[in-house]
Amino acid sequence: MISEGGSGPARVQFFVGKGGVGKTTLAAATARAAADSGSRTLLVSLDQAHSLADVLGVGSARDLVSAADCLDVIELDTLAVLERRFRSVSALIAAAGNHDHGAQLSALEPEELTGLPGVQDVLGLREVVGFATSGRYDTVVVDCPPTADALRMLDAPAMTLDYIERVWPQHRRMIALVGTDPRLVMLVSLLEQVVSAVGEVRALLTNRSKTTVRLVTAPERVVLTETRRTLAAAALSDLRVDAILVNNLLPQFDSTDKGDGPGVAWLTRRRALQQRVLAELTASVGATVIRTVTRSVTEPVGLADLGDIARELYTDGVDAVAVLGKNPPAVRVGLESGAGVDSVYTMRMYLPLVNPSTLTLGRVEDDLVVGAEGVRRRIRLASVLRRCVVAGAELDGTDLVVRFTPDPQVWPV
Repeated sequence: MISEGGSGPARVQFFVGKGGVGKTTLAAATARAAADSGSRTLLVSLDQAHSLADVLGVGSARDLVSAADCLDVIELDTLAVLERRFRSVSALIAAAGNHDHGAQLSALEPEELTGLPGVQDVLGLREVVGFATSGRYDTVVVDCPPTADALRMLDAPAMTLDYIERVWPQHRRMIALVGTDPRLVMLVSLLEQVVSAVGEVRALLTNRSKTTVRLVTAPERVVLTETRRTLAAAALSDLRVDAILVNNLLPQFDSTDKGDGPGVAWLTRRRALQQRVLAELTASVGATVIRTVTRSVTEPVGLADLGDIARELYTDGVDAVAVLGKNPPAVRVGLESGAGVDSVYTMRMYLPLVNPSTLTLGRVEDDLVVGAEGVRRRIRLASVLRRCVVAGAELDGTDLVVRFTPDPQVWPV
């Protein structure tokens, strides 16, 4: 096991993609590369169909185990975390005495809460926060569930905080906290603990200098469509994708082999199709880094095979631990032209590969509601834009550009 030491939060990498394109393998290879560089690394699986132990060739990783120097591994059981946390909360309420809230909660079994959307996701992410801030690790690599579940999981903290704030705003909770009803005081106290914990998770996810998503995909036309949707969804959720890892590329065949039969001809044609998809992806993702991995002849299992993949994935001295590519702000606001009530302001939002036909825009009080690829996000407007109205929007390369003009009724003279 890695001993404690050092300071500051760890670098966190979330691996997202279809299980069939080697997400778990590339997450494990990245963790291996990080550990080989001397970075104290933890490899965590939040995918409940755990396969880290199989990929690493170890017996079990249900509990924290050491797989190599500087490399610990755990397959996190979020259901067990949920049950453990629930029992601690119900015991606390029971200790406070009998009242309606306590009776209703204690009548539940922890298993009954597993159907509540987002509960396991948030608790699993909270465990990742604990690992990242423990001081034991420099890098935490997270193998997420398959794409759709992973995006829902990573968006759960923001949705939870937004829901709580709209249903019971903080200023109203504070009024209840100083009241005389002990039941409300306890309820608010527990809720504030939830808000604080979820806020820590959200802060980790949106720390663009420390936390990134690495998207694992394959050079296939159908998979490219999913990659487009995933990149747009991640951008809307304020998650930074610092690299796209393209797996299962066919190797280059020598020209002398092309006449060796229909099998080689088929493979050569197939590789050409993959290269066209890869070129299209490269041309359309802007500053996002793309790394590639050749398809293995045998199924990679064990640290030796993972080391080979890591050396191909992070060639030319690339640091697997570093944040790859540029780190632009998710949303940029600026003055485009004019002054006073004749000003035109722009809000730029990074939305690579988005299908324009899926874009929607709306305004709710001080929030702009942006939708794309089946995902919708409320964005709190900068103070200057709250006194403006939307004048138009367009896609400019990888950016959604929304223009605002001052509302004369509220604009200061």
